[in-house]
Amino acid sequence: MLSKPERAFFRAVQPWGFILFKRNVETPDQVRALVDALRACVDRLDAPVLIDQEGGRVQRLGPPHWRRYPPGRAYGDLHANDPLIRREITRLGARLLAHDLAALGINVDCVPVLDVPEPDAHGVIGDRAYGETPDEVATLGRAAAEGLLAGGVLPVIKHIPGHGRAKADSHLALPVVDASYEDLDARDFAPFRMLSDMPLAMTAHVVYTAVDRKRPATTSRKAISRVIRGAIGFDGLLMSDDLSMKALSGDFAERTRASLAAGCDVVLHCNGDMAEMKAVADATPRLKGRAKARAAAALARIVRAPEPFDADAARARFDAAFEGKWAA
Repeated sequence: MLSKPERAFFRAVQPWGFILFKRNVETPDQVRALVDALRACVDRLDAPVLIDQEGGRVQRLGPPHWRRYPPGRAYGDLHANDPLIRREITRLGARLLAHDLAALGINVDCVPVLDVPEPDAHGVIGDRAYGETPDEVATLGRAAAEGLLAGGVLPVIKHIPGHGRAKADSHLALPVVDASYEDLDARDFAPFRMLSDMPLAMTAHVVYTAVDRKRPATTSRKAISRVIRGAIGFDGLLMSDDLSMKALSGDFAERTRASLAAGCDVVLHCNGDMAEMKAVADATPRLKGRAKARAAAALARIVRAPEPFDADAARARFDAAFEGKWAA
């Protein structure tokens, strides 16, 4: 549960939203109580509560209270020789995820991963990607996004404009991609362009030398204005990836100011360190103008009532498609 200093901090700074990690979750009742407590701090029932619940290696909620889900690549590798079935099962998996999350009060899932991995890239993306081509990634990424939206949970497309070529894990180091702009546009940017209508996106802490030789996309005005807002055409709420990742340099106030100055609407800080959170909050102005409008538009995409859904039948269909491999 929240400590007294955490409650006081959140009440004072009024963050737009919150993100949960495995360290924050124990049981369904505990998570529901935590979500309620977080929203009470900001006195907003619709305050976004985010989580990374992809499946596979990135799943904050797991057994024994929540079922395991497959990584993105498992959907693309389904044995059925029918792309419509792969799309159906991807949507169904995301609809089940939304069912799990909505029951806890969590209304944003940092899915889908729209990165297109290169064979010689770092494995940080790997099987989190739905496929190996832009079309495969975009098709199944949209199916996942639609499943979440239908269940009352907002999707976050990531890591815009593409992490698939990176030869380093941005949690640990700054990746530098030297591909030509034409190659990036045709492969890396393409899935994001195909899902540019989505409400939320998360940046990549990656330098693309064809766009900006010095700064990663998160802190690059060139990358955000020319590529994310321009070539890709994304006009939803843009959030940074976690500011505490080692790909970024400078203290936390500097990282925050650089991300916002480059064009991020909001910044994400994930490790829960109070001193770092205070530094980020002190460097963050109140949400206003275009960023505030984008935030409101994103929350407006949450459906008032999820589509009709038979969870037991959906789980049976899902398990049959994967021949029981990911059964609870």
